[in-house]
Formats: sequence, structure tokens, C-alpha cells
Amino acid sequence: MSAIVVLLAGLVAMALGYFIYSKFIAEKIFQLDPNFRTPANEFEDGVDYVPTNKFILWGHHFTSVAGAAPIVGPAIAVIWGWLPAFLWVIFGTIFFAGVHDAGAIWASVRNRARSIGAVTGDVIGARARSLFMIVIFLVLLMVNAVFAVVIANLLIANPSAVVPAWGAILVALIIGQMIYRRRTNLLTVSIIGVVALYGLILIGPMVPISLPESFLGLPQNSLWILILFLYAAIASLLPVWVLLQPRDYINGLQLFIGLGIVYAAVLIGNPTMVAPAVNPDVPAGTPSLLPLLFVTIACGAISGFHGLVSSGTTSKQIKNEKDVRFVGYFGAVGEGSLALAAILATSAGFATLAEWQALYSSFGAGGVNAFVQGGANIVSAGLGLPQDIAVTLLTVMAVLFAGTTMDTGIRLQRYIMQEWGTIYNIPALRSIPVATVVAVGACVALAFGAGGLDGSGGLLIWPLFGTTNQLLAGLTLLVITVIIVRLGRPMWFTLIPLAFLLTMTTYALLIQLVSFYNDGNWFLLFLDVVILIAAILVLLECVGVLRKHLRERDARQSTG
Repeated sequence: MSAIVVLLAGLVAMALGYFIYSKFIAEKIFQLDPNFRTPANEFEDGVDYVPTNKFILWGHHFTSVAGAAPIVGPAIAVIWGWLPAFLWVIFGTIFFAGVHDAGAIWASVRNRARSIGAVTGDVIGARARSLFMIVIFLVLLMVNAVFAVVIANLLIANPSAVVPAWGAILVALIIGQMIYRRRTNLLTVSIIGVVALYGLILIGPMVPISLPESFLGLPQNSLWILILFLYAAIASLLPVWVLLQPRDYINGLQLFIGLGIVYAAVLIGNPTMVAPAVNPDVPAGTPSLLPLLFVTIACGAISGFHGLVSSGTTSKQIKNEKDVRFVGYFGAVGEGSLALAAILATSAGFATLAEWQALYSSFGAGGVNAFVQGGANIVSAGLGLPQDIAVTLLTVMAVLFAGTTMDTGIRLQRYIMQEWGTIYNIPALRSIPVATVVAVGACVALAFGAGGLDGSGGLLIWPLFGTTNQLLAGLTLLVITVIIVRLGRPMWFTLIPLAFLLTMTTYALLIQLVSFYNDGNWFLLFLDVVILIAAILVLLECVGVLRKHLRERDARQSTG
């Protein structure tokens, strides 16, 4: 099949989802109010609470939630065939992710911009909040520890990406000053930023940079990991307008242009989907499509991590509640577009089926490298770009997405620590520097404590990320559903997605339990049990509260 057909079908479907379905959800279910005073205006402090232009905030939200996951998940999942991955990305974006992301922002904005875990305390109860916070902490720990490894490996494998990846930080600092200090026109700022970033991409292959193979006994990847955590800690302490907002905004523009380049290459080169639509001959050891597809592709369809960003940094910057639809739902559409590009790159970026099968010789063999290799082949063939420039472009896309997610992830972990300090009356944790040190310290402890000198300890618990992340998404939808029921509005538009998601995720967790037991992996087995029990207890608490509100609503209607 022509890749053009797949591309156009995906883009048209997501466009209809935004212009029709998201409008219905915003007006009839969330009932967004332009006159509501948002926390960004009420608690403005110039550091975390900053009323922000919706286009700039969209850039922050989109690049923060995207990360490398909407590339990695689809790039692995196409081993079952490109069609199941395509359908889950499209329907997941329209009916799951968009509603989840916008709903989490809305719920947080309506509750003083607190995290979805803290909001659970008011909506459900203190016990559910404590259990929810455990799941949230584990998800953030996994994301921050593993993304550092992903970025480090990409920078080592592609030294040409070092200059553009780190140069983007300097560009962002300048952009932040231009927007907030100089009050420069946003269009002018955008053009300058994009030109600077693409100039760095052209310079990158001319000035490849590699760290020493070993320094003070630490290997190259460990040095990169430590540098990344140091940077993320400093970035999380800065006011959002100094680095986080402008970095995410300009990265968002650059990355959307990058997507445009990939899509243009598909339209011009018209590659063929060499991967099978449904793969009847998967390699030995590949798990079953059901339910693993729905946890392998998280970001790009629906992801619990999005709820943390939505209710963590994004909700603190919403200038007008009407912006929730554009920032939240369209942010999910942006991520779905990236996942679609990953499917095209890994299914149509190879010359023959045999070449594709050679790469996908085992489950998990795809990933970022398959995206970079296949995407670069499409761009080089379709647009005539030199192969090294195309590889650098795709690598920088992956690094910048992962980097902005890590920036936000560390800040979110700091927020969680501060919330714990407030909830459990620990004054030290309410301090921004102390909370930051504890947050980063936990990530470094996992990276090096479990992984040794190579700093890859995050990979130890990464097998649990997919299921834990999707459980978090389901529980977030459950909290949103309870809020909707309390307000007397239709609940089916969140209840049906959460029922499907919790069913598939619980099924996947049980499969993992058996697998960990058979492999004798007692540590992951223990964590799996803890996460499963916490999720079930939160679910029972939520269902109890939901039934109570439904009874009260029925009673009001019968007496009315």
C-alpha cells in the first residue's frame, strides 16, 4: 500500500477529531468558561504560575508530553503489523488522549492547579490520594531515569546531534528574553528561533562532538547522564519563562517543521508500506498483540504521563480556561501526528520486506534507531537531502523531544515532593531547592544504584513503565469522570475509554506477573504486585464515590 494513503487517512481523521469532537467535549462536557479566573492569574509568581500565550503554552505542553515515547512505542509495535498500530494511534488520539489531556488540565485548573494526585484527595479521599501519589512517583522516576539513558545513547551514536541539541538551550534562553523582556513580536521570535535551530542542524555534521571514552573511571554514557541530570536540576529551578517555555515553544515549532519534512518526503517520494499490514509471522518470543499493543503504544494514543504534565506545569500557565481545548486536545493531536510519522518511518522507510524483517528479528528490536534509519531513508529519497543531514535531523528530533520531557519530568517530580511536604507536614520538602535535590537524587540513585557505573539502572524497572503508565491514565480518567458526575454532566465520554484502558492494562499486568514469576525476577514481581494492589484500591475508592454521586443524582432527578 502507498504510504500517502496511510498519511492522509491519519491526518484527516485527527483533524476531524479536533474540529468536531474536541469542540463538543469542550462545550458540553467540560463547559470551559472564558470568565473563570485561572490559577495562573490568581497565583502569578513569575516562576511556576505564569499566564501564558496559548501558542507558547501549546509548544511547552506538546513537546513535554511527547518525548521519545511516541517514537519508541509505535516503532516497536509495528512488529505486529502497521495496521493495528495505526488504528490504535488514530482512535486513541481522538477518543482517549485528547479527552484525557484536556480533562486533566481542566480538572487541575478548577482545583488551584494542583497535580491530579492531589486533586484525587479532594474528589475521592486521602487514602486514594496517597496510593495515587505512589504510582505517580514511580512513573516519573521511570521516565526521568530512562530518558537520560535514551538521550545519552543517541548523542553517543550520533555525535553530529550534540551541537544542535545543546545549542537549542542557548537559543531558548535568548528567545525567552526576547519574548518577556524585549516584548518582541511572536512571529519575529518564531522565525529567528527556527532559523537558528535549523542552522545548528546544518552545522552539527561539520562539528561532531564526543566525550572521552572514560573520565574519572566513568564511561562515556555515564558522563552524559550526569550532565543531563545536572542540567535538568538547574532548569527546574529557573522561572518557566526563562528556559522551559521558550525551549518547548521553539522546539515545538522546529519539531512540527521536522514532521512536515517527513510528511513532504512521503508525499513526494511515495514510498510503499513494505511492512505487513498485519504480521502473521512474528518472531519467536513476541508477546500477543492483545493486550500488549495497548501498553506498548502509550504516548501517541494515550499516556498517564500526560496527565502529570497537564496538571503539573501546564495548568499553572493557562491564561484563559478556553485555551484548555487548544493546548490539551491539540497537544494530543500533535503527539498522534508524531506517532503516525514513526509508523510511516518504520514501515515504509526500508527498501524491501526482507530488509524490514532483518531489523525486526525480535520483539523490541525496533525503537528509536528504526525511526532514525527509516525516516532518514524516506527524507533522503523524497527530498534529496544528504543522508548525514537527514540522520542528524531525525536524531535531533528524538533528542529534543526526550530532552524537553526530561526537563518537565524533573520539575514535576519536584512539585510532587513539595506536595508531599504540604500533605504530610514536612517543611523541608516544601523548599524548592530541597525538593529538587531529593527529586534528582532519587533518579540518580536509581540510575547508578541499580545500574552501576553505566547509569542504566532506570532500565531495570522500565518493563513496568507501559502498564504503570496506562494504569495512571485510566485512574486519571476515573477522577475526571467522578468530577463530571458531581457536576451532573454526561459521563460516557470518559467512562467508556477508562473502562477499556483499565481492562487492557490490568490484563497486561497479570501477564507480566506470570512472566516475572517464570523468569524468577522477584524485584519486578514485587513492584508489579505493589502497583496492581495500589491501582485496585484506588479503583475501588473511586467506584465507591462514583456510585454515591450517581445515587445522589438519581435521587435529585426523581424528586425534581
